[in-house]
Amino acid sequence: MSVKLELYRVFQEVARMGNISAAAQNLYISQSAVSQSIKQLEEQLQVRLFSRSTRGVVLTSEGKLLLDYVSHGLGLIRSGEEKLAQSRQLMTGELIIGASDTVTKTYLLSRLESFHRDYPAIRIRILNGTSRMVLDFLRAGQVDIAFASEPGDTDLYSLRHCVDTHTVFVAAPDYDCSFEHPYSMEEIARFPLILLERKASSRLYIEQFFQQHGVAIHPEIELGSHNLLISLARIGLGVACVTEEFSQSGLGSGVIRPLRLDFEIPARAVYMCTLRDVAPTSAAKRFMDFVSESNKMAYDPGHSYHFPET
Repeated sequence: MSVKLELYRVFQEVARMGNISAAAQNLYISQSAVSQSIKQLEEQLQVRLFSRSTRGVVLTSEGKLLLDYVSHGLGLIRSGEEKLAQSRQLMTGELIIGASDTVTKTYLLSRLESFHRDYPAIRIRILNGTSRMVLDFLRAGQVDIAFASEPGDTDLYSLRHCVDTHTVFVAAPDYDCSFEHPYSMEEIARFPLILLERKASSRLYIEQFFQQHGVAIHPEIELGSHNLLISLARIGLGVACVTEEFSQSGLGSGVIRPLRLDFEIPARAVYMCTLRDVAPTSAAKRFMDFVSESNKMAYDPGHSYHFPET
């Protein structure tokens, strides 16, 4: 039979004080309310919990047995309430993020460093994967936040824009090509291409873009790491298809150069995704706000921002 939690609280306080009047004072209720609560509890449990005398009340053997469990149970509830309060104040908690290696290194790393410095008690976990994989993690409840490119089912997710990204084709400065010539899609497709593996969202995007214009691309090399795309292009193994924003170190130092194109590849975007009908944890909500605040500062004309080295 279900018994109201408040009856147990009254029972514990009467047992602790050994006096109904003193328990009533501590609980800020009347003596009659305390007596009625004990009577109701005894009736529901069908046992006598206290022996009454002129000096107060004493637990019966059944009452002593019950008190052990009630004290333990109420103690656990108090601990849970304290943990929840700490979580709301970000004094404890866990944050699980799903993101690709590239997004983690080039976009999240500095933000994670700052967040961890401000909230060191929050345990941070990261599950790496492609956009499709981290969205699967999100739907399965394995991560709190997923960072993904162009989520398909926008009715399922709440989205916050993080950064626009642009696709470029790059090669080593001494590669056998002209960096002044504007290349067509057909000409790009004839190069030994270095692309990410097929399951990567950026690979699917560029492949579908070329196909929409009647051009098929067949890479010479397929890789699982954006960093390796740049590394292999740098040593002259071919023309790599990379994300400009995530390749600033190589482009800035001149170890790779972008090819000119006679066509424009539409920009994409990375979004911070949560499930629309699931309230984020306190830690997840704070991190999302933290990222949004850092984005505003990063793209404020009064501030300069550089992506970390790749």
